[in-house]
Amino acid sequence: MPQFILSILAVIRVFFRSRADTALEVLALRQQVAVLKRKRPRPALNSLDRIFWTTLRRFWSRWTDVLVIVKPETVVGWHRAGFRLYWRWRSRQRGGRPRITDEIRDLIRRLASENPSWGAPKIHGELQKLGFVVAERTVARYLRRVQRRGDPGKRWLTFLQNHREVIVAFDFFTVPTVTFQLLYCFFVIEHGRRRILHLNVTRHPTADWVVQQLREAFPEASPYRYVILDRDSKFDADVIAFLKATGLKPKRTSVQAPWQNGISERWVGSCRREVLDHVIALNEAHLRRLIRDYVDYHHDDRIHDSLEKDTPNRRPVEPKPSATSIVISRPRLGGLHHRYSWQQAA
Repeated sequence: MPQFILSILAVIRVFFRSRADTALEVLALRQQVAVLKRKRPRPALNSLDRIFWTTLRRFWSRWTDVLVIVKPETVVGWHRAGFRLYWRWRSRQRGGRPRITDEIRDLIRRLASENPSWGAPKIHGELQKLGFVVAERTVARYLRRVQRRGDPGKRWLTFLQNHREVIVAFDFFTVPTVTFQLLYCFFVIEHGRRRILHLNVTRHPTADWVVQQLREAFPEASPYRYVILDRDSKFDADVIAFLKATGLKPKRTSVQAPWQNGISERWVGSCRREVLDHVIALNEAHLRRLIRDYVDYHHDDRIHDSLEKDTPNRRPVEPKPSATSIVISRPRLGGLHHRYSWQQAA
């Protein structure tokens, strides 16, 4: 009942107001009704809605009396936002030094990323050699936005590629036997041709046992300079001292970073997938024989993508000797793998 009485009074009040004031009120109410008809619940107001209310606020003092879809403070905020946009447009640059192209900016970031030690003068000189016209101060300004620490993964990969002929690595991996005893396989692998320099199996690995294996792997002066090893507790100070006495520089990998010893990890994975996942080791002697057979296959028969489709011992190419020759298969590792060659047909 009170709402009905208020509505009657509002209708009566219309007859005592000016026609212009009534027309503006009707216009404001119609606009809000149009907004409310779009969707329920009411969607966000668009730019035209904001322009309408900021303009009406300027020309009609009673605009707050009919505003129901948003708060008056919101309209004031729209007006201030429009004021900021207006002065941003008025303050836009109309001249000065032209902006450099996206191509040059991307190239500056690329040169800085690929060469962490380069500064603005060197990058600026390289851009000049490529025919780009840009100031050194501009290069320096864009360099401040680039992280210059470099990628540690790229630095480590560069080290491995530049020294792979003089790098060896060693590691352990475990194999359970048929009676659930755990055996430890120790191996030493070179990075250059992926050859296994030494291999042995034990039940009780100790630092002294590791030192003895390294003596057998490096019986005399070797061409290797660096050795990569992880942070296994078995590789203690005695192992490090022996490596240094042999002329090798030990390089420990970071904590929980097996990718830094990727050659060893890759060989272990291949050994498991190609042999150990298909055969159950009976005992220590059986496992040692399996691993050594796999090493022979790895050196002489197995094709390596990283060696340009060759083997570590450089398997020769066998052209077809005659038109009647046929391809025969020779089983390896008990028939798990095969090697193929030509044979004269009978």
